Amino acid sequence: MLLEPVRPFIASEYRVKLATEGWERAGAARLRRRIFCEEQRIFEGDDRDAVDDTAIPIVALACLFGNPDTVVGTVRIHQPEPGVWYGSRLAVDADYRRVGSLGAALIRLAVCTATARGCLRFHAHVQSRNALLFRRLHWKTLEEVTLHGAPHHFMQADLAHYQPFPDGDRGFVALTRSAA
Repeated sequence: MLLEPVRPFIASEYRVKLATEGWERAGAARLRRRIFCEEQRIFEGDDRDAVDDTAIPIVALACLFGNPDTVVGTVRIHQPEPGVWYGSRLAVDADYRRVGSLGAALIRLAVCTATARGCLRFHAHVQSRNALLFRRLHWKTLEEVTLHGAPHHFMQADLAHYQPFPDGDRGFVALTRSAA
């Protein structure tokens, strides 16, 4: 009798919110290192930079019995000049990429949080392989560039599609497609 391999538990409910707890920030940092240093090999050792000193980290938390349990996605936002915001370091754990909605939910909270804080323009340098996702979420490419040796799109969000959301500390619940 052949046994099927044990598959990792994949939650059906996620909370997407600003990282307000130490364990959430630490989990976001670990996930970023795993994705950008180990998996994609964009950075050596750590991907932290000066932006992290002022950035607002956002996390997607897998829920277990309705309680946030594990950081499975992250992005950071920052405002380098009044009214101009950037999102960067969007990462979703490999086991959760097939959920399909986590990246979009992180992007949504990132832009909606910035609009609640006076955003006039929201930009991101997006890896070319992810540009289609952003276009589907009402972003446009302003320029194609090379960053860290890889092709990227410098993109801008259409803010008309992102209503201000001032309650980022609480965030919102995102369900998987099968649970929705």
